[in-house]
Amino acid sequence: MHGENALSDEELKLIESRAEAATVGPWHACVVGRELQTGLNFIEMGSCKPMEVLGGTVADQDFIAHAREDLPRLVSEIRALRRRLTQQR
Repeated sequence: MHGENALSDEELKLIESRAEAATVGPWHACVVGRELQTGLNFIEMGSCKPMEVLGGTVADQDFIAHAREDLPRLVSEIRALRRRLTQQR
């Protein structure tokens, strides 16, 4: 069912558990020059909880912020596709 480098069920469970343990979203990257005029770049986590971001690119910050919603959706999609594959056999 899975290729040589495929994500194992255990790895999928670990990804899901890390996402579930994180602060509830949505998260949003607040970047100086884009959303902010001055200050520091940060990721707003859920209810106005800022997480300061030091270093990295704007793309890195957007990735981190979107991962909060993207990863659970991807885990769900993988599980749904695996169920469909199993049903087709």
